[in-house]
Amino acid sequence: MSALLEIRNLKKHYPIRKGLFSKQVGVVKAVDGVSLTIEKGETLAIVGESGCGKSTTGRSILRLIEPTEGDIIFEGTDVRKLSPEEMRKFRTKMQIVFQDPYASLDPRWTVQQTLEEPLRTHEKLPEDEVKRRVAELMEVVGLSSYHAHRYPHEFSGGQRQRIGIARALALKPKFIVCDEPVSALDVSIRAQVLNLMQELQEQFSLTYMFISHDLSVVKFISDRVGVMYLGRMVELAPTQELYDKPLHPYTQALMSALPVPDPETKRERIILTGDVPNPQNPPAGCAFHTRCPVAKPECGSVPPEWKEVSPGRSVACHLYS
Repeated sequence: MSALLEIRNLKKHYPIRKGLFSKQVGVVKAVDGVSLTIEKGETLAIVGESGCGKSTTGRSILRLIEPTEGDIIFEGTDVRKLSPEEMRKFRTKMQIVFQDPYASLDPRWTVQQTLEEPLRTHEKLPEDEVKRRVAELMEVVGLSSYHAHRYPHEFSGGQRQRIGIARALALKPKFIVCDEPVSALDVSIRAQVLNLMQELQEQFSLTYMFISHDLSVVKFISDRVGVMYLGRMVELAPTQELYDKPLHPYTQALMSALPVPDPETKRERIILTGDVPNPQNPPAGCAFHTRCPVAKPECGSVPPEWKEVSPGRSVACHLYS
């Protein structure tokens, strides 16, 4: 495999302003120095607690949110240096599937109109070709082409998410950010959508960034997993290695909460004390040290180095310095 996307020191900080003249009094570090590489054809999952910066990272990569700092290199192109017009054309290569299938579709448009919009915006196609492509997209995601004239409220949640996937596929992208695409669906529907995404990945040679907090879903669909805490990456590893032997104390705590299907098997639960620190004023040193059960003295003052501890596996923790 070769690198499709390289992210270097990505940051997204939101200024906090107060007073009559909107003076900046602080900053919320939603994403604070994320670096990673995504290979062609793989699924890289990003996991972590709510508010850790997963979705902000994905949207910053697509420039749906403008990053504060960092490099985003997609097939050798620096995405952050593209002008608005260049970025508009470049979006055909990178798409997103949103979390909420009820809010991500315009209720006033039929599915036909929703799927036609990207084709009309980016490709100058004859009318009959647009209709053919829409019908083809509907069939690809497991819906009948005659459903295209219905409105979103006439579909179930799983069907709406299939429409969202069809919209993302309309321009034949190479990279798709999947922002918790099954978290709003019933458990019985999740497997269908996940299987569909895997089939489409193989059929169209897609590369996914799969954002989720569901560790069972991540284990099923991903090739590698990155773990985020308070805007920073704390561990990155191949999926099976991470689940077999998590290294970072935070990853270990997440894995201990994963349900075990065998009632006879007992797993020691790691209960974290305290609350997630305020991203406006994160702790010095390792951001996790205030809740870490094995914190060392230097954890409170020295930021841990992002270090490769084995081929393809990296962690930011003083335990492995």
